[in-house]
Amino acid sequence: MGNYTADGGTTGPPGTGVQSVDRAVSVMEILAQRGEAGVSEVAAEIEVHKSTAFRLLGALEARGLVEQAAERGKYRLGFGIVRLAGSVMGRLDITQQGRPVCERLAEEIGETVNIAVLREHYAVNLYQVRGPGAVGTHRWVGQLTPLHATSSGKILLAHLSAKERAAALKASGMEKLTPRTLTAKTKLEKNLTETRKRGYAVTLEELEIGLHAMAAPIRSGDGEVIAALSASGPAYRFTEERIPELAPVLVNGAEEISHRMGYAG
Repeated sequence: MGNYTADGGTTGPPGTGVQSVDRAVSVMEILAQRGEAGVSEVAAEIEVHKSTAFRLLGALEARGLVEQAAERGKYRLGFGIVRLAGSVMGRLDITQQGRPVCERLAEEIGETVNIAVLREHYAVNLYQVRGPGAVGTHRWVGQLTPLHATSSGKILLAHLSAKERAAALKASGMEKLTPRTLTAKTKLEKNLTETRKRGYAVTLEELEIGLHAMAAPIRSGDGEVIAALSASGPAYRFTEERIPELAPVLVNGAEEISHRMGYAG
């Protein structure tokens, strides 16, 4: 018998590691739906022997992902799920807390506003609001963008430790995307030092020709930079001269989101 899947199908040969993972996930889905379930119920649901279901529940219990309910023999989801979900919930909180600020800034600045977080050696955009003049603008949500060539990426890089920054840049390859992309580490480090001093990052046609952007840091309750708030637009309108004039608006917006996230600084 192959793996049990959520849609009732099977995947992979019996006895594989993939099958065990698939069954374990199915067990947690059953507990999420039912609240509590016994070994026999779980075994019947995923079509395995009772001893197999018992082993799966035991392995999940050892990791804190399930726990035995007050009634012995019944299992429910454990608080280990909260630990695993914590990082995702933090990102969801950023978009929830940042939504009204982004909407206001898109109107005030007149350009596209994004919230991005660090994912491996990329900046990934979680939320976007288009400004009134941003007709036909690129949809950045879900996009993995290079750290060295984006304003959000520069903010995230600037607040990593030197060791973490070096590892991220090495993994990225620092590709030259336009003639203005910074690919020399010494020049980029100087740029990041300036970014930290003035409180916001700037990219001028470093990701795409004709695209300018700026970004400011969003902090968590303990002061750690957890995201970047950016504004981007066409170079002919979002000019190098306008960016410093509008930067305080963006920085204040990032600070407001930070305070919403519990930052008291």
